[in-house]
Amino acid sequence: GGGWGFVSFNSFNKLRDKVALAVEEAKLASREELKLSLREPVVDMMAQFHPHPSLTLRYAQGFDSGQALSPLPSRERRDSAIVPLAAKKELLDEYNDIMLSAGKIQSTRIDYRDVRRKVIFASSEGSYIVQSKPDLILRLTAIARENNEVQQAGLSLGSNGDFSAIEGLHHQVRELARRAAALLHAPQVKGGEYTVILDPVLAGVFVHEAFGHLSESDFVYQNEQLRNIMALGRRFGARHLNIVDDATIPDLRGSYKYDDEGMPASRTYLIHGGVLVGRLHSRETAAKMGEKPTGNARAINYLFPPIVRMTNTFIEPGNSSFEEMLSEIKEGVYVKDWYGGTTSLEMFTFSAGEAYMIRQGKLAELLRPVVLSGNVFVTLGNIDAIGSDLKMNQGGGCGKGGQSPLPVSNGSPHIRVRSCLVGGK
Repeated sequence: GGGWGFVSFNSFNKLRDKVALAVEEAKLASREELKLSLREPVVDMMAQFHPHPSLTLRYAQGFDSGQALSPLPSRERRDSAIVPLAAKKELLDEYNDIMLSAGKIQSTRIDYRDVRRKVIFASSEGSYIVQSKPDLILRLTAIARENNEVQQAGLSLGSNGDFSAIEGLHHQVRELARRAAALLHAPQVKGGEYTVILDPVLAGVFVHEAFGHLSESDFVYQNEQLRNIMALGRRFGARHLNIVDDATIPDLRGSYKYDDEGMPASRTYLIHGGVLVGRLHSRETAAKMGEKPTGNARAINYLFPPIVRMTNTFIEPGNSSFEEMLSEIKEGVYVKDWYGGTTSLEMFTFSAGEAYMIRQGKLAELLRPVVLSGNVFVTLGNIDAIGSDLKMNQGGGCGKGGQSPLPVSNGSPHIRVRSCLVGGK
């Protein structure tokens, strides 16, 4: 038999007692055989991720390097740890002033956080790994009001500690405030089934929330219904659909060299050619399911045990242009960004932060925020066009098992879904 015992503490004076407590907990929890995939010990005192040049080239060809969220930015990196606090506040004050100076903006909200963690992993198997994990995130919200009507628009950005990722956003912030005010007079969409185009942000959130969590093997192993649904080899989409989780991409918030069990980071195809081919594992889930470990055991900090988590999850680019997708739609909806959502197994509901009607192959009027809902597997099967414009969104975080917000990235090109339920009036 075997089981897990977990303790957390912040004083090494308690080390002996806490280890004894963890051993006692493990004995009490030993109700079934505990299996772990094998791992050769690793000693790495400076575990920083330095991609091989061929890897950098591969992603340079797949990402838009001119965007602030690109993993291969053309800007000069500025380490947030050495930017003075006064300079950070000055920049945020500039953004706040821009939003408040716009017409009909009643209030604003700015959330900023940067942190650099030194993480040390040591195991009785002989591994000793030291990693530095910087992280930065910025969220801006403009709230417009007129009479009793209130609308808001938001912008979320992040980086792996690069302050330059949030500099020079003045034009975007101005447009953010303008859009919040414009939503006060925007119409609601008539609810029903539409052909829908999702922008890279919302499509990335969709693949993370609606599909990615179903690929985390602790969920799969513990749920017989989900094991039957998520059977390897099952077709979920057309041959152009490829979904990847990859912790080895340079400059993304979900990237690392080793996970929190000391396993090396990896690139894992979840769907390839429309077929389910893989899932995400810890050492324990990989051993229990007889599959290859993927290095996806992560803990938000030392207070929590590592559990199976996503890293950088995205839909690979296809060959369609946005204009081609648009031109073939008689009546549809273009949705961008997101406000939030919920999932329950394969069912999802997402709120888009921005939406436009599509009429006769052209973008038409701005709409009030809309709600998309449906079955994730039906929706994956309804993706009939995938763009070539892959972009990664670094402005979010992931929550699971009380551990939130874990740094992750998600992304996609524009995708077209031939039929999706859109909520409205």
